[in-house]
Formats: sequence, structure tokens, C-alpha cells
Amino acid sequence: MEKPVALVTGASRGIGKAIAKKLSEIGFNLVISFFDFDSEGNPDDSKALQSQKEIQESGAICEILRSDIGSTEDRKELIDFVKNKYGKCNLLVNNAGTAPLKRLDILENTEDNFDRVIKINLKGPYFLTQLMSNWMIEQKKKTPDISFRIVSIASISSYTSSPSRGEYCVSKAGISMMTKLYADRLAENNIGVFEIRPGIIATDMTLPVKDKYDKMISEGLTPIKRWGQPEDVANAVGVIAQGSLDFSTGSFINVDGGFHLRRL
Repeated sequence: MEKPVALVTGASRGIGKAIAKKLSEIGFNLVISFFDFDSEGNPDDSKALQSQKEIQESGAICEILRSDIGSTEDRKELIDFVKNKYGKCNLLVNNAGTAPLKRLDILENTEDNFDRVIKINLKGPYFLTQLMSNWMIEQKKKTPDISFRIVSIASISSYTSSPSRGEYCVSKAGISMMTKLYADRLAENNIGVFEIRPGIIATDMTLPVKDKYDKMISEGLTPIKRWGQPEDVANAVGVIAQGSLDFSTGSFINVDGGFHLRRL
């Protein structure tokens, strides 16, 4: 229990799971949240339990909680859960997110689709970070020598236009600004705030467009001609978690195979 504690949202699989496992390897105990459903739409905790098992095998303590990041009540319950289990939290990783249920042209999209994605991808992390920030400030006053950090997983969609999923792009652009705002506000408390911008990463979310991106990558979409892996993102979070970038609060790290480079 002397280990630092990290809360990673959306960590039953994919990028979140890789981040949680990386943090356990470098000495963190974990709380991972999830909100999975099976193929019939029923709540499913099987992947979260498997992730918990794998993390515990590394020697870390790992607690899991089903939590809808878009719900005000669930966000409060999540913070209270961490408080009750550990009494502290040194690192928040805002990873939970969703893709549109259906890709629709920006001229045809609906308010319901927009509201759903924004609620999960932006509103949820925004107000979870607010709750965590206030708690971290309280902790910092009691233990000023302990480090506290916040990392949010954005996307190359923060700045890349995809008119068939505009709501997703807007949500990730919002995460980029959210990072700047919280970095500015929390700097006086010596709490670092960072952003990771993954590119094309092999996850359940990108599986439906695998053939499309296979072709684009092979044709030079990214200078490094391979798919990104969840572990690539996890490694970047690990660098931040270990304090190597503490003087760079408000910064973002591209994990995109060089996609962000402008080339002629």
C-alpha cells in the first residue's frame, strides 16, 4: 500500500489495459474502470476480471469498478471508490472513450449521436478531472513531497478532419484544450497535466476499418509503416508517470508513427 496509486478509465481492454499493465510494472497499484457489454447488450465484466488477474500477477494490487464515465453519479462513485480502497491517488489516466455508433456525414449527423460521443469522450473526462484535481490539491497540502499527475488520451483526430465522424473529432479537440486548461490551473499546485495523441492503433475500435488502414499505411500514410500497438501508448504514459516530463506540463506526445509530420 506504500506504492503510488493510479486510476485508469476504460482499462478492461485495448489501450487502457496496456496502460494499466505498464503502470503496474513500474510500481503502481491500480483502480481500473470499465463499462463493457456483451454481444447481446448485457453488462459484461469478463474482460475487466481478466485484466485484473493479469495485473495482480505482476505483483500489484488492482481493483475494478464498472463505471459509466458519462454519468455524474458514476464519476463521484468512482472517486469515492478509490478513496475508500487506497486513501490516495497519484495519477489519473483519462482513457475511456467511444467511437460513433455509426459513421455519418457531418451534413446528416444527429444531435443524439453528437451528444452521446461528447458525453463520454469529453464531458466525462472534463468533470472526472475536476473531481480528481480537487482531491489531488487536498492530498498535496497534506503530503507536499508526493507527486500527482493527470494524463488524457486524445487522438490525431484532435486536429485531423474526418467529416464522417465529426463528433469524435470535436470531442478529441476538446480533450486537447482541456489539457491546457487544467495544466494552467494546476501548475500552482505542482500537479502536472499531459496529453497523449495516439494515431492508428490496433484495438477493437479500429478493427472494423482494418482493411482500409492496412492499405493507407502501406501506401505511406505514416512514415513508420506499421500499425501502432496499445503498448506504444502505454510506454508514453509510463514516461510521464515516472516524472521524466514534470517541467513540461500542458504538453502532448504524438504516438502516431510520424503521422503528424508534414511531408512533400
